[in-house]
Amino acid sequence: MMRLPLLLLLCLFLAGLAPAQRLPSPWKLDFAGQYDPTRPSIDARREGPDSLRLYVRFPAGTAPRADQALRVVSWASYEARRPGWQDDLGAFGQTSRGSDVTVSFCVPLAPLAAASVLAVGSLDAIANAPEVTAWLPLTPALRQRPFILTDSAGRPLLRRYLRVGETITLDTFGPAQPVTLRRFPADFTPALPPYTDPASQGGTPRSLTAELVQELTPGRPLRFAEPGLYTLQMGSAPPLGVLVEAGAFPDVSTAPELIEPLRYLTTSLEREQLQRAEVPKRAVDDFWLRVANNEQSIARILIRDFYGRVAAANRLFTAHKPGWMTDRGLLYVVLGPPDRVERSATAERWEYVGVERNAAYTFRAKASTFAPDYYELVRRPEYEWLWMRAVQQWRTGKNAPAPRAGR
Repeated sequence: MMRLPLLLLLCLFLAGLAPAQRLPSPWKLDFAGQYDPTRPSIDARREGPDSLRLYVRFPAGTAPRADQALRVVSWASYEARRPGWQDDLGAFGQTSRGSDVTVSFCVPLAPLAAASVLAVGSLDAIANAPEVTAWLPLTPALRQRPFILTDSAGRPLLRRYLRVGETITLDTFGPAQPVTLRRFPADFTPALPPYTDPASQGGTPRSLTAELVQELTPGRPLRFAEPGLYTLQMGSAPPLGVLVEAGAFPDVSTAPELIEPLRYLTTSLEREQLQRAEVPKRAVDDFWLRVANNEQSIARILIRDFYGRVAAANRLFTAHKPGWMTDRGLLYVVLGPPDRVERSATAERWEYVGVERNAAYTFRAKASTFAPDYYELVRRPEYEWLWMRAVQQWRTGKNAPAPRAGR
């Protein structure tokens, strides 16, 4: 059993049904808070023939109060009018202020057979505050996977990306099984603008062939020496995909990492000039200084906000490519976090409000080995004016608030 600081091992098997509660259908909720990088995170593994072990991490300030019950609620779909199986673990209890809290517990698989989504949090949070609730798609692959990834200290990783040199372990239930590692090409391109003609993108799914296949010793720590796209497969269970990146990922700091996301705001000629500069990082600073009309305080704000969004997109949306390169990452970086998000079984709808960006964008769910909730944007030509306006706001420094008087 893992020994984890701040891990509350609530080894209770939730076998009974809690009293029925009045909860809204998930499609009525606003999921915009799920795109805050400090939201609760969740993962699961199969534990024996009839149960699923959940791991939930509540960042500081998001855990239920000491007197609130930690509740688990399932729905057949986001459109379901009523929840399915649900239960609670009693009062959450006192936790250290300012600290993350991780809980682990088992739920029965049988009553979840018809469920496709599951939420963990206080009753009030599940009903009214998705931003402090952990939401988990109950995919067939998740129900079968017999392991989770843990870090060098044995804590659940709860993410699908790793850094080169980072040590992980496959924490499993039951007897050790053979583990197969595969590495695939990671040469995917960044998202195209939202007004791009869909016919120009091609509709044929890409087929990947493994560049490397390696059998691993079960139970031994694993360290990735090279960046790339990998899968880990235990026995005959579905594989788990992870993206391994160099440097300080999900943060960006090197010249190439700073220049590449600028493709959303610049021309290819401008990026080529940045790349060929004698000191590329200084050239990036000069770019932002020009955008800010030589106002250093404005340039610092623009740099902080733009690359802060890039890092946040990496944390939220990384799949077979870094999060900033995905369709949702594209909108997140240029337009910012959505003001409202609605979810259904097959799509997400992002709404932005305000004179400069008033629009709604639809993302269609697309099955992916590397992310259980990967989505692609439905592109439309009518987005062009709004998009070019948003890019121009960045290029003229208007995304930054006016500096305070006397600063």
